[in-house]
Amino acid sequence: QVQLVESGGGLVQAGGSLRLSCVASGGIIIFSFSTLNWYRQAPGKQRELVAAITRAGTTEYADSVKGRFTISRDNAKTTAYLQMNSLNPEDTATYYCNLNRYWGQGTPVMVSS
Repeated sequence: QVQLVESGGGLVQAGGSLRLSCVASGGIIIFSFSTLNWYRQAPGKQRELVAAITRAGTTEYADSVKGRFTISRDNAKTTAYLQMNSLNPEDTATYYCNLNRYWGQGTPVMVSS
């Protein structure tokens, strides 16, 4: 059983930055060989894929965050990161880490204008 725990969310002013972390426990093999995804869900909206990183380190981003967000992973630490820069109010959401069928509990991000 894999457990994912996100952290790093909070309140930030527009233009600011946050770094989210996702620590996986109970499945180092699964973590190392799987694509890791960051999703977000704003109030009243559907959950959307923000960024993904394969086991080889190939990354993909939603158009809305390209050039501002960077996803990375440290397999030795079974940790994934989402560096978020130039945040704007539209980035306000709860951010979730996903690995195969496993999900974290989410970390809230609020960007004030």
